[in-house]
Amino acid sequence: MSQEILTLSRKQNGTVPSPRPRRPPSAPFRSQQNSAPRSLPPAAQRAPLPLGPPRPPSPRPLGAVVRELRAPACPAASRAGRSGAAWRCAAACGPGEGLCAPRGRRGRPPAGAAPAPPAFGFLFDIDGVLVRGSQVVPAAREAFRRLSDAGGRLRVPVVFLTNAGNCLRAAKARELSQALGLQVSPEQVILSHSPLRLFSQFHPKCMLVAGQGPVEENARNLGFKHVVTIEALRKAYPLLDMVDQSRRPKELFPSISSNLPGVVLFGEPVRWETSLQLITDVLLSNGNPGAEPEGIPYPHLPVLACNMDLLWMAEAKMPSRFGHGTFLLCLENIYKKVTGRELKYEALIGKPSTVTYRYAEYLIKEQAEKHGWKAPIRRLYAIGDNPMSDVYGANLYNNYLKSAQQNQVKAGVERIPQAANPQTEDNLGVESCESILVCTGVYRHNADVCRKPEECNTETVFHGHRDFCFDPSLVEASYIVQDVNEAVQLAFEKENWS
Repeated sequence: MSQEILTLSRKQNGTVPSPRPRRPPSAPFRSQQNSAPRSLPPAAQRAPLPLGPPRPPSPRPLGAVVRELRAPACPAASRAGRSGAAWRCAAACGPGEGLCAPRGRRGRPPAGAAPAPPAFGFLFDIDGVLVRGSQVVPAAREAFRRLSDAGGRLRVPVVFLTNAGNCLRAAKARELSQALGLQVSPEQVILSHSPLRLFSQFHPKCMLVAGQGPVEENARNLGFKHVVTIEALRKAYPLLDMVDQSRRPKELFPSISSNLPGVVLFGEPVRWETSLQLITDVLLSNGNPGAEPEGIPYPHLPVLACNMDLLWMAEAKMPSRFGHGTFLLCLENIYKKVTGRELKYEALIGKPSTVTYRYAEYLIKEQAEKHGWKAPIRRLYAIGDNPMSDVYGANLYNNYLKSAQQNQVKAGVERIPQAANPQTEDNLGVESCESILVCTGVYRHNADVCRKPEECNTETVFHGHRDFCFDPSLVEASYIVQDVNEAVQLAFEKENWS
């Protein structure tokens, strides 16, 4: 994995892969197989990640962590898509019918059963899949009883992939352990900002950080040496925050002497007006909000943003709550209105970014190795409730895997045509990332059923981030099921695993 891991796809680059082939309605559970040769020279490397608005490359190396992520890929069968009508199968036919996972026997496998080592892993979203706010989704405990052995240990590699970021990994692991009734380690949790540990060129710099919760501690855990919070900046320059006059401090604090060479947006803040004002001030002053600006600097300071979710699901009966993607939308439009220019990001991190799924794949493989599961991990099942985040991200990563496999096949044919033999099997990587959409969160199948033809909206509203091209095929889930337990059951059936 090269320097391209540090930046994300912009729509003007046209980097979104082509739409996936459609799946025939008569074969809902079977992908169309166009298998490429599986044997490749070990030196064959993956294609560059389809990431990033172009920025000058960093003079600093990514270090050992990125080199560890340079796992070679393998050729695999192409994924099949599904039509818009079939995508809403859960609404039309109900759970357990049509394209949804069939219902079967519940619970863990019989005592004494010894299945082969898993060649697959799970990426679980949390909000809307396992919990809704503080309430556990009933099917979640049943799903993890199915995933666990008699001793309560997971039988397959699992990573919890969430765009939440206002807590510590250890705290989120404790919450999941209590909710699911099993031991979850921090190494199994990927928060929206977890891949920031790869951005080592920013770690020694004094960065402005925005968000809520333990922002400073999260930043230190990720490798940042010196950070300034929005609250600290507000106290240093109290006259910049003018909306709520009652919050102006009576005494002035010492000004921050050092410039701020960049901004890290961990998640949605509590007082949006304060964060929007001060972040804009830092960008317009080139990192020195205490000085009188001589002009509008452009390109502006580097901005790294985590969590692009426009909406998320909580306990409220209303469909969704504003997420960090909504805050980013406000910041982008304010900056453009003030300057007449586009706000550009050094990187966008969290689902649906490819770098986040690449990092999740690395942790899945690391977990399998730690447990002594010898079978190479070939397939990932990404289970989520948000088509614009979970499904889009999984499908985008699946397209990246397919592109990498095609490039490897081409490299193998051009370099060593005679090298195709089964001996290279263990050097291959993940082949596919299947998206499974559940109906317990943001996506609700009843909401997509039009009672009258004239009520139907023929255009899909894109809730994704501005810098991602909208490809309708990328928000079409491979499978739609009622809940996470049915999703796990579906994956087990596809893997012929119990």
